Amino acid sequence: MIDLIEVVFRLPLDRVFTYRLPAGASAVPGCRVSAPFGRRKLTGYVIGVDVEPPAGVEEIREIDRVVDSRPLFTGEILEQARWLAQMYMCSLGEALAAMLPGARRESEAETVSLEAQLPEEFALSPRQRSAVERIVSTHQGSFYLEGVTGSGKTAVFLEAAREIVQRGRGVIYLVPEISLTHQVVELFVSEFGERVAVLHSGLTASRRLRTWFRILDGEARLVIGARSAVFAPVRDLGLIVLDEEHESSYKAGSTPRYHARQVASYRSGREHAVLVMGSATPSLEAVMRMQSGKLERLYLPERLSGGSLPEIHIQDMRGESGPLSRRLVEEILQAHREKRQTILFLNRRGFSHYFHCRSCGFEMTCRNCSVSLTYHKSRHKLVCHYCGYKADPVTVCPECGSMDVGYSGIGTERVEEELARLFPDLRVRRVDTDAVRKRDLLGGILQDFRAGKIDVLVGTQMVAKGLNFPGVKLVGIISADTGLQLPDFRAAERTFNLIVQVSGRAGRFHPDGRVLIQTLKPENPTIRLAAAGQVREFYDRELAMRREMNFPPFSRLIRLVFRARKTKQAYHAADMVKQAVLAAAGAEARFDVLGPAECPLTVIAGNSRCHLIFSARRLAPLHALVRGTLAGLSPHTGVYIEVDVDPVSLL
Repeated sequence: MIDLIEVVFRLPLDRVFTYRLPAGASAVPGCRVSAPFGRRKLTGYVIGVDVEPPAGVEEIREIDRVVDSRPLFTGEILEQARWLAQMYMCSLGEALAAMLPGARRESEAETVSLEAQLPEEFALSPRQRSAVERIVSTHQGSFYLEGVTGSGKTAVFLEAAREIVQRGRGVIYLVPEISLTHQVVELFVSEFGERVAVLHSGLTASRRLRTWFRILDGEARLVIGARSAVFAPVRDLGLIVLDEEHESSYKAGSTPRYHARQVASYRSGREHAVLVMGSATPSLEAVMRMQSGKLERLYLPERLSGGSLPEIHIQDMRGESGPLSRRLVEEILQAHREKRQTILFLNRRGFSHYFHCRSCGFEMTCRNCSVSLTYHKSRHKLVCHYCGYKADPVTVCPECGSMDVGYSGIGTERVEEELARLFPDLRVRRVDTDAVRKRDLLGGILQDFRAGKIDVLVGTQMVAKGLNFPGVKLVGIISADTGLQLPDFRAAERTFNLIVQVSGRAGRFHPDGRVLIQTLKPENPTIRLAAAGQVREFYDRELAMRREMNFPPFSRLIRLVFRARKTKQAYHAADMVKQAVLAAAGAEARFDVLGPAECPLTVIAGNSRCHLIFSARRLAPLHALVRGTLAGLSPHTGVYIEVDVDPVSLL
């Protein structure tokens, strides 16, 4: 008898392929195999063994080899993958590829070693203790730990995790970006030692595989990681923590476009675990769930460690020259005189973010994308932050020949240069993806800042969240209104969250923290409410606007993006899909559809982009309709369709 196996691949093909094993070889469900596919050799996942040959197939190809000596996934993980594929409309192979580590060989296994100092002894406040007791008092449920920045949410998570692990159950602790949470990782490693596993993209493939097996074997009982750690095969899962729940990095940017919050909710329900989310600025979806009683709110209203919420001022930049206002310059000097530190935040890297001609208005854009090129002075290059295209700066306008050209907008590189000019004696470091490309460089800079070896830290979102430095007195937010200009219904929410989170870096240990928000729109309600710390008022205002526009959380969205080299192809495919969905729904359609319309970022990497946005009060009927329609349509030549269920951005 020929041993036949069923295999799925990381391809947008929703079907199973049958192969035969070579003589003497064996495989079990959960292993990977290398197999011929057309003219290529691909790595696939075995989901069935000893299967019957498919009807009507005369020749069954043989695999090249079995990659793994033991299975990577269990039946439980396979069921999760089936749910993921169904929910986010992708193939089973794509779902498994997103969930599993991608090492080539098991023999390269390395051990994870993290050095950490024991944390200082701390006693929980009555409110913290009450929150911990509520979390661990139940075996299943969903909670939201809302608390001002510096209120000790991490201590609550740590104590709850300790209790769950002592009961013999497992914990998954999710963070937005592992590189920004050194302090959290060190805290948990010092508490749980070898029982901790850290999963993140910085691990080598072999180390990630080794860590995966440690979790699968039950050696690691507590897993810390970014978005994909939500799939970690933790035995007897008892608790999932989703820290900084509002962060958009919990949403995957490629197929399957899952949200870790949704997966965590699914897993906690299926595995009878407790889900705890936390933030100082909950997403509007979480706010609605708390208001409806689907999420139990636990609140921490005050800062610990002797700190208090900082004094926040709005600085009108109209009439100012340069990236730093006169007031901010004086505040930086004052903080330095007091031997205290400053963080300057700007959510745009590079020196300036667009080149333009003052004579004809020409703007230098990427040849592949419909976005402006960013000037990086240190590299003397114009760079596209979407496709990576690079060009040399020009001194003459390519359009009209004028020499009256220049660069506008402010990036972190420009702020760093201005600080060097104004404060030659201050120790300044920049933290963005350009400045910390080398592995471990970020950790070194943050350690130096914590030790007082740096006076001013300039950075993008890397300095906005998860950092806890006793010496920081002043936080300056440069160009606070930048995000408000984006054509996205979440623009105000993102800007508000960012201002509140960045402001929270000041005054965490001393009651004299100060924040200066620089903006060209000082009267904007979002900036005004963020500066005043009026979180409830912002949520009430934003929810009223969302209700009026029927945007989430008052509706659920499915976005289909159509990508093609030729614009007409993309629009033709989009219109065909729209008409097919409407025809399938018939007269009883209970959803709205917008488009086809061009995406705000119309061209990326040479591909034209247009989208359809479906909106409905209830997701299930719309989801079934769109999924069924896409499955029944023939592929459109030259057109790629991106499916995004519950998109967090419409760019």
